[in-house]
Amino acid sequence: MNISKIRNFWIIAHIDHWKSTLADRLLEITWTIDKRDMKSQTLDTMELEQERWITIKLTPVRMQWKWYELNLIDTPWHVDFQYEVSRTLASVEWALLVVDATQWIEAQTLSNVYMAIEHNLDIIPVINKVDLPAADVDKVSEEIINLLWCTKEEIIPISAKTWQNVEAVLESIIDRIKEPRVFEKLSQSENSELKALVFDSQYDTYRWVVSYVKVFSGEIKKGDTLHFLNTGKKIEAIDVWYFSPKYVSAAKIENWSVWYVVTWLKSIRDAKVWDTLWKPENIEWPKARPETAKAIEWFKKVTPFIFAWVFPINSDEYPSFVDAIEKLMLNDSALTIEPEVSPALWHWYRCWFLWLLHLDIVKERLDREFNMDVIITSPQVTYKVKLPWSKAEEYSRFNPEVFEAEWRKFTYIYISNPEDLPKRELYQSMEEPIAKCEIITPTDYIWNLMKLSQERRWIFVNQAYIDDTRVLITYELPMAELIWDFYDELKSLSSWYASLNYEFLRYKEDDLVKLDVLIAWEKVDALSVFCHKSQANYVWGKITKKLKEVVPRALFAIAIQVAVWWKVVAREDISAMRKDVTAKLYGWDISRKRKLLDKQKEWKKKMKQFGKVSLPSEAFINLLKK
Repeated sequence: MNISKIRNFWIIAHIDHWKSTLADRLLEITWTIDKRDMKSQTLDTMELEQERWITIKLTPVRMQWKWYELNLIDTPWHVDFQYEVSRTLASVEWALLVVDATQWIEAQTLSNVYMAIEHNLDIIPVINKVDLPAADVDKVSEEIINLLWCTKEEIIPISAKTWQNVEAVLESIIDRIKEPRVFEKLSQSENSELKALVFDSQYDTYRWVVSYVKVFSGEIKKGDTLHFLNTGKKIEAIDVWYFSPKYVSAAKIENWSVWYVVTWLKSIRDAKVWDTLWKPENIEWPKARPETAKAIEWFKKVTPFIFAWVFPINSDEYPSFVDAIEKLMLNDSALTIEPEVSPALWHWYRCWFLWLLHLDIVKERLDREFNMDVIITSPQVTYKVKLPWSKAEEYSRFNPEVFEAEWRKFTYIYISNPEDLPKRELYQSMEEPIAKCEIITPTDYIWNLMKLSQERRWIFVNQAYIDDTRVLITYELPMAELIWDFYDELKSLSSWYASLNYEFLRYKEDDLVKLDVLIAWEKVDALSVFCHKSQANYVWGKITKKLKEVVPRALFAIAIQVAVWWKVVAREDISAMRKDVTAKLYGWDISRKRKLLDKQKEWKKKMKQFGKVSLPSEAFINLLKK
């Protein structure tokens, strides 16, 4: 197809702004799907997506309208899935901004709009739900005009539910949007070769690895021999498809189109979503690799900042658990895993997530798609530790970063497991990840949210009034404070009106301590945690009280202690179980009774000295799970 007849776009919208409903209407109008077979949330194919009314996995779909090829990539809106957004931005040139006429612009919508503007995407504004009595089209139009610097005539008022003016959206995509921009990063010599960006992949039971690609130059035909430039893997294009919305096989993939390629790969590590498919012309590769064989660098790689330990409830299911989580990794490229062995819970995986919703979705998908019931511990963040240059080789397993300052070298290592932290006298400082938080709230709730942020070690940055009734407040907050109940309290204190957007900003040095847990005077490595010194009193009090509830009693007294650098700061005692040694006595022989009780007392002292506490897995689960 002529390049001027191709339109690649995505929809920017917040939850409940009817993004999926608008996508359904576009599919109906273009007759991509028969209206008689139409159902709601057509592109949200997962059961979990339809239940929660959110998009979890990006889905491309092709439509035909007036001899134009329209490629829509239905993309998650939530901040936890920003990696999906970044990969969509690499594959489209335009965006539809959909705003609810009754809810106005939300914080996460602003974030996605800024990302689209940063990538030079053209944006078509759309106001949805104009048929509702509570709709305030003029006020929302004013917000959009201030955001995009557009005119009121450029804003399209629609009602996706009643079909009102939806066809005007398709007309705007054709009329306002010109032909795709030339990929400036490719030189003229490179434009003669095939280069396709792999922006997503999925695992198919019968076809194995299927890659989603956006072709920037050249074309792919069935049977072509292709190369992954980063992994060096050589494949044969068994089949090429487009999604409409079901798989439709075709003879070839044309320039600037969004397609699927059946790679026939079995290993999930050979089809990275950041890779580039390349087909050389009359060159034997990799024996002779020309200068043009360079991967396309467009979107940033994922950087997860929170992690949790994941393990099956039944240890006998561990092989099935490993297979399930590795297959899920291919369908969720933001998920990162690392196997570990725990003395308390045997084998488990340390998994890195983008944020809390991502963690929850992974657990649900393991249960629904793989029938795997797992335990996920409370999430934690990764810290940065500064070491002298002389210690770089000793901690080389952490891939240290080397810096020079004031004629002296030092190195940084990233610590997730508290047990990996060097001794206090060996490192110079610790840094924690800081997030930039943008909160949009009605003005009536400003003081409530400021008080909440102040309790979470906030740094106030800026405050800007969007209009007379709403304000945008910007804070810097430690990520460790966000991963617990910050979002729930934010919604509660604002009567559910406030919206939150957050992103990683930087690492910041602070007064952080490591808390060690000792049970019966033996340190339990799996229970060590990091926290800020100002909150240590609260944290160690919660730990000791919770452990007192979950640690089983023994025939001797058990001391539960929390220590900071081996200095005990909190303690709880579990009393010993008492055996009634005087039950066999009859009469009132008090001397014999005392003799038995003294003997039992001496025996308990020996047990307290030499006895050990074996914590069951249930105790760890009850303490670690959220």
